[in-house]
Amino acid sequence: MTTPITPSPISVVSDLKAGMSAPNFTLPATPDQKISLTELRGAPVILAFYPADWSPVCGDELGLFNAALGEFRRFGAQLVAISVDSPWSHSAYAAQRNLHFPLLADFEPKGDVAKSYGVYRMPEGICERALFVLDGEGIVRWSYVSPISVNPGVDGILDALEKLSVSSKQDTP
Repeated sequence: MTTPITPSPISVVSDLKAGMSAPNFTLPATPDQKISLTELRGAPVILAFYPADWSPVCGDELGLFNAALGEFRRFGAQLVAISVDSPWSHSAYAAQRNLHFPLLADFEPKGDVAKSYGVYRMPEGICERALFVLDGEGIVRWSYVSPISVNPGVDGILDALEKLSVSSKQDTP
């Protein structure tokens, strides 16, 4: 009789900290369209890494983000979500869930962008559930890696955007 192997919990803390430049990337948003991080410069960007389309916690998380788009846009922020699923999976998932923000495919080479952000789970071949708020220059201003089974909500993102907004108003002469 064999004993089933259960994966040990993985504690990940991204090496990408506040004040560091976010690694640039270009990823498919659809099977025939790509988005680069540099295209989003000039306004805050929320990067939401998530494990997989069609999973219950991811569905709750992305649905909550979809509902909060108006709040994110109040700060001029653009939300993009990233997982290792294919652009075809993302297209079907976004249509079925009525999502109104890009789902980017870190599909091939698998997980390269997640690896560059320090949020790739090698044993499972998926992304961590991780959030990054970047300023308009592409500098990380806030990040959070949630336990993979926990929806992190939007409070941390909104707090980071509020602080970023206050900071940029103070920097304006």
